[in-house]
Amino acid sequence: MSTVIEAPAISDLRAGLDYLSQLSLANPIVAERQLMSFIDALLATPPDPSTLLALLEQSRAPMCFVEEEMARRYHNKALPLADEEESYFQMVVTAWRKMGKAYALCANLTEPDTENAQYQGMMATVLHRCLYYTGMVILEHYRARRDLPPGIWLDLHGFYETAEEWGIAYTPVEDALENTLQSTHCAAAYSTLLLIDLASPYSNSVRNLNLIRRWAGMWAPLVSIHRLEDDLELPPYVIELMKDVPMHPSSVAEDPTGDTRRLDTTRLALQINHMLSQLRQRITPSQLGLGEETSGHVIGLLDHLSRPWSQSASPRRFRRFATEGIARVAVGFDAIHFCITGKEFEQPDSAAAFSRGEFDQLFTFGERVDPGHTLAIKPQISFPVDEWSVINHSANGFRLGRSCAGMRITHGQLMAVCPHDGEHFLLVQATWLMQEDDGGLIVGVATLPGMPSGIGVRVAALKAGNQERFVRAFMLPPVPAINEEGSIVLPPGMYQASRILEVSSGDDDTWQLRMNHILHRGTDYDRVSYQAI
Repeated sequence: MSTVIEAPAISDLRAGLDYLSQLSLANPIVAERQLMSFIDALLATPPDPSTLLALLEQSRAPMCFVEEEMARRYHNKALPLADEEESYFQMVVTAWRKMGKAYALCANLTEPDTENAQYQGMMATVLHRCLYYTGMVILEHYRARRDLPPGIWLDLHGFYETAEEWGIAYTPVEDALENTLQSTHCAAAYSTLLLIDLASPYSNSVRNLNLIRRWAGMWAPLVSIHRLEDDLELPPYVIELMKDVPMHPSSVAEDPTGDTRRLDTTRLALQINHMLSQLRQRITPSQLGLGEETSGHVIGLLDHLSRPWSQSASPRRFRRFATEGIARVAVGFDAIHFCITGKEFEQPDSAAAFSRGEFDQLFTFGERVDPGHTLAIKPQISFPVDEWSVINHSANGFRLGRSCAGMRITHGQLMAVCPHDGEHFLLVQATWLMQEDDGGLIVGVATLPGMPSGIGVRVAALKAGNQERFVRAFMLPPVPAINEEGSIVLPPGMYQASRILEVSSGDDDTWQLRMNHILHRGTDYDRVSYQAI
């Protein structure tokens, strides 16, 4: 590994720029240490405020590049994070905190001159950056599916309230990292985080979260923030600046005070509707500045965001009930198949070919393995099943909690749950996932419709004598009451429209089906509609 350059005391702009020019950006781990040494040196012996601000501005682009590279090492990983992944997460969060602290130092070192337009512009920039980097701490916790640290929302509210008090909440600020074509302001940086939180971040993939962040930042200038002028007409959501919580329903707010604010998202709602209209007229997302994504994915995500971002109350389809009890949970196709069928999966006679390990053992030892007997290796099968506490449940899912001990879970993963009040395992998907400070997990799961049965499937051969082995899969029957058609749940990679599968339901009962279309795609499974042949 390259030797880390120790940052000397930065006394002037030239010394700081020379140091930044030597960053080892080809090696993000080394560059991250160099940047931290640089920021630490600025915090320990800060130069004059204007030089400090200029150096921090110069460090923003390399810092953003390096920390995003570091974050890739734990994004989309199963929870709880492994030790190395956890260390990268802590390094990234520490970097964002130090950047916010360094910018705040600029304000503390600057002599107030409220009548000076240059001073006001500098303070608007400083507060914008404080909001930005506090927001990055929040965003990184969302992307890592971690519970937010105490006090983080109070920090964000405090920076915005300061900008409001100083009359610079809407003072234009340049931010080349976010948008080179138009300026932004403190209120927009603040609104961006409020919008991201409204989008239910723990229920979104990192891919979707990155899109949500991009769109929220792009459209936040359309949002305005206001004091409550009429206590009798409360908006659906409010912000309480003196509480360590994000924007929340006004129904759970205390008596509105001078610290209560509301968001006007009228223009944002119109913008979303306009974008959806353009997309449905076959204009591509990239042409609209919405990212290099498929139109179908962008339309689905914008539809999902239209209700919370227009502050329309989204009625819950099924009522939730607080519950106590223990649910049993299995993950992985092998373990789920075993739990649902109650027995180990066996190849039908027509596909009972030897595995590679069995063949090697037979080839090496011949009949000495067990003279006079056919090779039949039957290992003792045991799959782990975790116990989770049931927090609440509804007609279509559960909210479950667990200590740090147990199997790792991925957002969007297929799971099997035996409810606290049931005897059979159900197929579910992890739709909401968060790791708490103590390492415990909370997961929200949505039930796949129908009582599952374990099957084996393989691609049907065009010629007789198919020697392909069956793989584990699941059959879900139609549920006419909720207008759900029958479906099969397959490992990823098997689906191909109109492909014919051979199905083994056990007891040498085999039949064929033709796959139609994908009903849902999870992290490790596809749910597909079918037609029996």
